[in-house]
Amino acid sequence: MKQFAVIGIGKFGYYLATRLYDKGHEVLAIDTDPVLVQKIRNNVTTAVVADSTDPETLKSLGLKDIDTVIVCIGSIISNSILTSLNLLEMGVKDVMAKCLSEAHERILRRIGVNLVFFPEKDLAISLAEKLHTPNLIDYFPFMEGYSIIQIAVPSHFVGKSLKDANINYKYGVQVIAVKEFIPERVTMIPTGDFIMKDSDMLTLLGPNKSLERMKK
Repeated sequence: MKQFAVIGIGKFGYYLATRLYDKGHEVLAIDTDPVLVQKIRNNVTTAVVADSTDPETLKSLGLKDIDTVIVCIGSIISNSILTSLNLLEMGVKDVMAKCLSEAHERILRRIGVNLVFFPEKDLAISLAEKLHTPNLIDYFPFMEGYSIIQIAVPSHFVGKSLKDANINYKYGVQVIAVKEFIPERVTMIPTGDFIMKDSDMLTLLGPNKSLERMKK
């Protein structure tokens, strides 16, 4: 069990906080709107009305000792930046933040936020990738120029071992997991002897250009 604080409990923050709580974690939800705090109160460990742009308020809530603080402020960019800066200066170990624009993302990264996510952009890119590639199951941006994708095993790989398919050498990508449905199980970092079936899903990590070749 971990301790999380979610600052800003609009739609995204609400679903994030309540889902973490449902998973058995301790969750502190923070917002300036009493109505939102009242709405989430019974679905998290603690919910408080507080101004996260005030560093003294954040200190009084004991956020420095929480495992991860996620800033989900979605209306005023300056409040998101100031809150994130306050948390970092307090010495919070792990600060994540939602961004609303490319410029907002650059600022959050520049001040040292551990993880910046752009839900609308990430979802749109993921959906576009799925629409573009029929056998693509899922898509996750990993780092600049690299991604993680899940695809159904291409027909020309069915019945072959990973060693024989030589995916790493031919395509420049790494098979990091295989999800099997018959029998139902997941094999992490499979060996070269693994035989691919038409019901399997491959999780691949690699440069975007190389992954694009795998999708064809």
